[in-house]
Amino acid sequence: MPELVALAVPGGPRFVDELRRAWDDGDAVFPVDLRLAPAAQKVLLAAMKPRWLVDADGARHACEGSEPLEPGDALVVSTSGTTGEPRGAVLTHDAVRASAVATSERLGVDPARDRWLACLPLAHVGGLSVVTRALVTETPLEVHPGFDAQRVRAAAANGATLVSLVATALRRIDPHQFRWIVLGGAAPPDEVPPNVATTYGLTETGSGVVYDGVALDGVEVAVDDEDGTILLRGPMLLRAYRDGFDPKLDGGWFPTGDIGEFDAQGRLVMHGRRGDLIITGGENVWPEPVEKVLASVPGVADVAIAARDDVDWGQRVVAFVVPSAEGPPTLDALRSAVKEVLAAHAAPRELVLVDAIPRTAIGKVRRGALPPSQ
Repeated sequence: MPELVALAVPGGPRFVDELRRAWDDGDAVFPVDLRLAPAAQKVLLAAMKPRWLVDADGARHACEGSEPLEPGDALVVSTSGTTGEPRGAVLTHDAVRASAVATSERLGVDPARDRWLACLPLAHVGGLSVVTRALVTETPLEVHPGFDAQRVRAAAANGATLVSLVATALRRIDPHQFRWIVLGGAAPPDEVPPNVATTYGLTETGSGVVYDGVALDGVEVAVDDEDGTILLRGPMLLRAYRDGFDPKLDGGWFPTGDIGEFDAQGRLVMHGRRGDLIITGGENVWPEPVEKVLASVPGVADVAIAARDDVDWGQRVVAFVVPSAEGPPTLDALRSAVKEVLAAHAAPRELVLVDAIPRTAIGKVRRGALPPSQ
């Protein structure tokens, strides 16, 4: 039976070598998020139950409480949920290959002329999938330990043609340096260059499976008529979680927990996580459109929208704002900006100034970690 090998190795050639070694030995890999505090890493490892831990120097350390996997398992990737206990999605070699092939076909990847650049955290599927699809398709690959705009620009100048980024990273480079940029994580900017593919996917789907609203080949997308839940089916879905639970429904459909709809052109539009929806005075408010508006208001360096209980409205819209150097905005300024673009009920009814917005490594707001409002 395959064992799980935890890689506490920074992004770079050693990480790729250790991944290859584990796969050659018939084992699966769990990439450890090195940005976590040691105590948090310990909790994560206890949940994933690896047999071996490989450190940054390549030394192997035996782990207690390990549990084997099933034949064909390739990866265990920690979910990026904002609350709850750590959970790992188990992806098979078949799923990894299906994801790599479908993505490469959509982008028209040619190993003879393309080179992938991996510069996102490898503990998250958005970064790890760059490495795995390059290995599966035998496409040249360059791996960085993290995002550094200067190094990314240099990589592009030296032949990198393909890269996966999040919106904050995209804003720090010249996107025209690359043939294709795969954009995931937080909501994309309003204006996206034609060589940027905005993607939708989850850890459980092995990376993005919907590009610019259109499913990859082999992927099926449905929206539940009753509650708007996005359902996905395809060969790149997880086998199960590390604890053995298989979240797929009868027929192989995976309920994402995201809410969406198809537009007039049949493209998928994702509104947000079910738990992010704010219902104020009987009206639905999705945080991301409001955040996009408020991000351009003078005095706003960063912003997040969340709900708080309200006696009169059921829930009220609260804006958590990191003020810019010019000073914080007023609540009236925020409300006026939203009302010019969106419905009046989407305007925040409270302003909370904060030092920073808690985000995941791929830029998603951790709404559960926002401080209490007044």
